[in-house]
Amino acid sequence: MANGVAPRREQAGMAADPALGSAKRVLQLEMEGLSALAGALDERFAAAIEILAATTGRVIVTGMGKNSHIGAKIAATMASTGTAAFFVHPGEASHGDLGMIARGDCLVALSNSGETSELADIVAYTRRFSIPLIAVTGRAQSTLARNADVALILPAATEACPMGLAPTTSTTMTLALGDALAVALLERKGFSASDFGVLHPGGRLGRMLLKVADIMHEGPEVPLIAAEASMAEVLVLMTAKSFGVAGILDAEGRLCGIITDGDLRRHMGPGLLSLSAREVMTQHPRTIRPDALAAEALGLMNQRKITSLFVLEDGRPVGILHIHDCLRAGIA
Repeated sequence: MANGVAPRREQAGMAADPALGSAKRVLQLEMEGLSALAGALDERFAAAIEILAATTGRVIVTGMGKNSHIGAKIAATMASTGTAAFFVHPGEASHGDLGMIARGDCLVALSNSGETSELADIVAYTRRFSIPLIAVTGRAQSTLARNADVALILPAATEACPMGLAPTTSTTMTLALGDALAVALLERKGFSASDFGVLHPGGRLGRMLLKVADIMHEGPEVPLIAAEASMAEVLVLMTAKSFGVAGILDAEGRLCGIITDGDLRRHMGPGLLSLSAREVMTQHPRTIRPDALAAEALGLMNQRKITSLFVLEDGRPVGILHIHDCLRAGIA
């Protein structure tokens, strides 16, 4: 076209094509590496989990170069899923940080070649003091693999770098294998969502893992009244507590019903105040457990189009949760 816009767009599209092709090639090669890794896992992986599960101290992860970054992420993932772990740089280990490793710990050493010279001191230290060593390497006959208690061997795979030099596919496989170790270990330990919440108190994850007990109202704030109380007493209670609901208790202190603004409207008339709470209440109300996630409570309130839930233990109310409590806590 005369203004030259279309040719420029075509040129931009042509220029993007090689980059798109390169990206797809990289992802394809790395997927092939991960697929080969999944197929190569054997009893050695199970043996590594046995060592990690039996570790009474900390899991120490080490690696040089790109594997230092991969190792730091693996250690962080283990730490956040219930396994005490941290990363030690092999260079720093040779200059005093070996003191951070003690009997009862376990070392996970990462080296694709298995001949990384900087790992020599830290590997020798584990052999001297009988500290279990798990190797993650691409060469079964390497020095690292031969000295390890368990060697997890990465299968041969093409690096995504077109020169075959930059660690790409190999580091992706190492990272994925670290994730596999962390997840298998948390499942072995029975690590739960509740445990996860304890270790992740901040940010959106922390908010989503809040429990009902963390944000519910308790004690004198909870609007409770006996089933035989008059509706005049119920109205005074509901006005004072400001939840728009009253929990009705039987003779044993169990929740047998609730009275809401809707119940009041349905029974509105000259005889309302002459009725008892039992005669007006709605039986079998929706309730929640104190150990349930607050997000579950919010979902239930949204689903049932209600604004409050009584919190029960063994049928007895221990608190009340309002939808505004969830919103104030950042759960949405």
